Amino acid sequence: MKSKWLTSLTKVLSLGAAFLLAGCDDMVLMNSKGPVGQGEWSLIVTAFILMLIVVVPVIIMTVLFAWRYRASNTKATYTPMWSHSNALEATVWSIPLVIIAILGVITWKSSHEFDPYRPLDSDKQPLTVQVVSLDWKWLFIYPKQGIASVNELVIPPGTPVKFEITSGTVMNSFFIPQLGGQIYAMAGMSTQLHLQADHPGTYDGISANYSGAGFSGMKFKAIATANDQDFEAWVAKVKSGSKELTYPGYKAIALKQDHMPVEYFSSVEPQIYHQIVMSFDQVVEHKIEYNHEIGEKMGAGAEE
Repeated sequence: MKSKWLTSLTKVLSLGAAFLLAGCDDMVLMNSKGPVGQGEWSLIVTAFILMLIVVVPVIIMTVLFAWRYRASNTKATYTPMWSHSNALEATVWSIPLVIIAILGVITWKSSHEFDPYRPLDSDKQPLTVQVVSLDWKWLFIYPKQGIASVNELVIPPGTPVKFEITSGTVMNSFFIPQLGGQIYAMAGMSTQLHLQADHPGTYDGISANYSGAGFSGMKFKAIATANDQDFEAWVAKVKSGSKELTYPGYKAIALKQDHMPVEYFSSVEPQIYHQIVMSFDQVVEHKIEYNHEIGEKMGAGAEE
């Protein structure tokens, strides 16, 4: 009977664990492959352990107190008039204050150390990749190499990557969980993120901000090549193609489409990224001019 009960309990717990982990992808956040991701994971673990200093003793004392002061234990001291203890009060307040102070120092230090705008320390020159989020795809522009790709990011291992990020549509969030934190992509603005892949491999890239009907398909592969030579070979392969990325061509790519296949562009119109960013300033200016004209017409009509 007991064995049957344990078997049933095991099945229930296994089912519950499977349900809780259904949204996890092999716990990628715990399997960091870059200095930023490893640093962020270390920060999470440190904060977790510090908070357990408070949580674990409370759980233990709750069980011990309930056992010691149970109704059947007549040996436990009964002091109904007790109301205050300076030693207990000092302990209750001092321990959380010390932990909060330590967490504050760690958070302040790490927030500067892992600032997304801060270049990573390295002997290698950083690779610049310009990222444009679209409905519902990712456009990656390599300005130095003069190439571009859709829904595929290829980088050399051990090389810092400077991402310049914007949006050609609504606000989005650029996120490669195994390499580091996310940062928002916003129309008319250019944000930055510095990451590095220390190990060759293929990592999942996603949008971490809901952006419409095709959001579920807004994914890409971040590929860290085996070495620098493999990255150069990939660049040469892309350059051997015939497609060119011009601003009118970008307009066609920007049309709404989900689950778009990987696409390569062997050449890129100079300053196209800045054109994309500045195009929203022009839209705002046109709207202001239009509203100004409407206001003048309405004012003239009121005077008549």
